[in-house]
Amino acid sequence: MIGEVDIYGVFVPILLVWALIALALTAGLRRVLARVGFYRLVWHRPLVDLSLLVIIMAVVAAALPLWIGS
Repeated sequence: MIGEVDIYGVFVPILLVWALIALALTAGLRRVLARVGFYRLVWHRPLVDLSLLVIIMAVVAAALPLWIGS
């Protein structure tokens, strides 16, 4: 069991919280990559965006328990 977060009496899966954090970080990273012209070098932009989301999600899932202390 991964765990849940209680938000005003509603239990939300921790995976959803991690996904929202990863989505926000990915949105910022996508803006930076678009501004520097990185997407001119890639073949399939949505595939690169999906892979960035998966990578950042893995980093968030691995790092957050260390930050929270559990």
